Amino acid sequence: MPQKPPDGSPPPDDGALPSAALAELAERAFGAYVHVPYCAARCGYCDFNTYTAADLGGALVSSVGLTTFVDIATQEIRLARAVLGDVDVAISTVFVGGGTPTLLSAGDLARLLRALDAEFGLAAGAEVTTEANPESVDPAQLEQLRAAGYTRISFGMQSDRPHVLAALDRRHTPGRVSEVMRWARKAGFEQVSLDLIYGAPGESEADWAASLRAAVQLGPDHVSAYALTVEEGTKLSRRVRRGELLEPDDDLLADRYLLADEILTSAGLTNYEVSNWSRDSATRCRHNLGYWRGDHWWGFGPGAHSHVGGVRWWNVRHPAEYAARLAAQRSPAAAREELDASTRRVERVMLGVRLAEGLGVAELDEAGLAACADLARSGLVEPGALEFDRVRLTRRGRLLTDTVVRALLPD
Repeated sequence: MPQKPPDGSPPPDDGALPSAALAELAERAFGAYVHVPYCAARCGYCDFNTYTAADLGGALVSSVGLTTFVDIATQEIRLARAVLGDVDVAISTVFVGGGTPTLLSAGDLARLLRALDAEFGLAAGAEVTTEANPESVDPAQLEQLRAAGYTRISFGMQSDRPHVLAALDRRHTPGRVSEVMRWARKAGFEQVSLDLIYGAPGESEADWAASLRAAVQLGPDHVSAYALTVEEGTKLSRRVRRGELLEPDDDLLADRYLLADEILTSAGLTNYEVSNWSRDSATRCRHNLGYWRGDHWWGFGPGAHSHVGGVRWWNVRHPAEYAARLAAQRSPAAAREELDASTRRVERVMLGVRLAEGLGVAELDEAGLAACADLARSGLVEPGALEFDRVRLTRRGRLLTDTVVRALLPD
């Protein structure tokens, strides 16, 4: 999800959107993101908006926890339908993230999907994803999720090395991922994805290579590989600050990325976005493509972010405040901003250039167009961008995406 902007204006209590934003809904796909902000334990590197039992007064099963989450989120789903009015916006993708969504029962996750379908309707062939930690699912739950309409599941594998999992404070063992992959296939999931993290403290190049090979041997349809980042306020950042652990080195992370691309590509997975590889075009994560292409989405749940027609907003973060606002029939949005044409173009460039399909040169001004030749000579974008009307990153360019963006947006 996009990061929270630094500021914004208070939204109206009813969440009403400008007519100009609503008028754009028919032009692009509409997705639904649901943030389930609960975890059995917090990983040391995580700075997501998540809550453990200790954070909620000692119990996840509480008035602001797992017991009531779907009922409360359904209130926001109904509010969203009211805000969008009579506009016909069938949902093309659903992504349930977290946190650990599969701490909810399969029945609750099914109710959540039914609520979205009842208010908006799911488009034919809709992609419906849930994230899952390997230790949080069993065969029966996966079968129930598939029967409820979930088509895609993304497991947080992170690593195949026990000492690396321990450094990341992950709770599953390496063999568990193989087990849950087998259960998911048996349950009939159309797509199974794995998430990996590289650059963890104590991880060697051999460890990372072993994790990649273990992942591809499981036959996933999709793999995401992300560099570990040290975020302020996390347990990891405190340990780095105290000198207990070393912060990941940029050169080392670049080497790890290149190794990932080599092994994943050799296994038949194709890079379609800087950090994502898929078996073919049909197994790309369509929901995330919606973010990168600037589509519309409504984010439900505490701390979730939304974007409709150039209006971006973000919900209050704590589950108790989120529930209280909806109980009072108020929008749970904390603040929002209306993006002007210039800002929207900048964001299209920043996100679009990350895609293997490339960025249309029509998004660039004269300075950006002039920069393309220099970027090609430097080996960061493919030559002939102006001839083919697309700016596409080279493999080396993927390592220096921020450099490319700065060149394309010199102002």
